[in-house]
Amino acid sequence: MKKSLYSLILMDDVVEKIDALAREENTNRSNLINRILADYLSLVTPEKRIDGVFEMMCQRMDHQIFSLFREPYSNRMLLKSSLDYRYRPTIKYEVELYRSDKEVVGELKVVFRAQSAEFLSELQQFFDLWMRLEKIYLSHFYMGEIGYRLEPGRFFRTFRIPEGKHYDTERLSKALCSYIRTFDDMLKGYLSGKLNSATALENRYLDYLNSGAGIL
Repeated sequence: MKKSLYSLILMDDVVEKIDALAREENTNRSNLINRILADYLSLVTPEKRIDGVFEMMCQRMDHQIFSLFREPYSNRMLLKSSLDYRYRPTIKYEVELYRSDKEVVGELKVVFRAQSAEFLSELQQFFDLWMRLEKIYLSHFYMGEIGYRLEPGRFFRTFRIPEGKHYDTERLSKALCSYIRTFDDMLKGYLSGKLNSATALENRYLDYLNSGAGIL
């Protein structure tokens, strides 16, 4: 939705209350007034759409496996999971959704901390295998390419909607949950040795694609 600059004449007492509430919700006056008016008029803003997706994700994810953290009206959500690896390091999944609901809808950031060269090497191998699987099985669904980026302690992957598809709030939340669960399950399986070959990973990945959860 396009935003433009407008001038409004408001009572000082109203503005004081708005500013106090905006500070409580960690936002600004314009965003809060826009949300209040949109709610009153039953308009679905990009922020409200994102909030709805995250609310559904909180309901869908297994809280015995994932710890979920989010601030209301934020476009980011954090999930934590303990890896099945020796000292059980924690891995974080940060989901960022964009205000635009076009083909590229957001990004996943996988955050990990480790001093072990062996552990980092195994993570690198898994990320390489994961990207290879996605390029084989997903490239024909999109007009553009999936964006990947690997930095020290971080792996990034963009979320795209397949060409000709439209995901509403429920379908997008379902697709995001399924993607993160599958990624986490396969990563744990690879590190633990349960999925210790490219063939085993591929078969597990095909199970995910055939589950009907929605491609991202």
